[in-house]
Amino acid sequence: MTAPHTVRIALCDDQALVLRGLSSLLADLGVDIALEATDAEQLLAAILQRPVDLIVSDIRMPGLGGLGLLRELRARGDATPVILLTTFDDPTLMMQAVEAGAQGFLLKDASPEELKTAILRVAAGETLLQPVSLGPVRAAWADPASAAPNLRLTERERSILRLVAGGYSNKEIGRSLRLSEGTVKNYMSELLVKLECRDRTHAVLKAITQRLL
Repeated sequence: MTAPHTVRIALCDDQALVLRGLSSLLADLGVDIALEATDAEQLLAAILQRPVDLIVSDIRMPGLGGLGLLRELRARGDATPVILLTTFDDPTLMMQAVEAGAQGFLLKDASPEELKTAILRVAAGETLLQPVSLGPVRAAWADPASAAPNLRLTERERSILRLVAGGYSNKEIGRSLRLSEGTVKNYMSELLVKLECRDRTHAVLKAITQRLL
């Protein structure tokens, strides 16, 4: 049997103690910490020489910060998955992170085990947005003029998108809703077409901002 691929990650946080503590906790859980950096600029330079499978970065840092790091990566054609960490449950930051190209958004009070799970999921191609209150998201981002009045979601479609927003995989969604994994995949494909979105994350955000969830 082939050994599972080890996910090599880069960590970025401007607080040295937080960076060291996070690195130590994840290493104890078997995560391969390939790079550590105290700012976005340092990390951007380092990964040119030493590519990684995934980046975990604080969102608020001096200089470019987490959002700037993400935008710079995408601008130079680097699709390395990024999980952004934040101290505050701020829906505006979550929306900005997703629009910039983040695959994960997680509060810093998540346990090391939760962060490891997020790392493995995002590295496997999933999206994880730590659940936030829908009310503030709608209030901050919804534009009534842009809503599609004829767009409707079935209760099943809404249930699936809520679970996607919570970071659940297709297999877990299927188990929760008593559907096969293949059926969930079909629903997601149809939802992307219906919502005219390129990926799961944007489908969730569009559904939220247009009050479909």
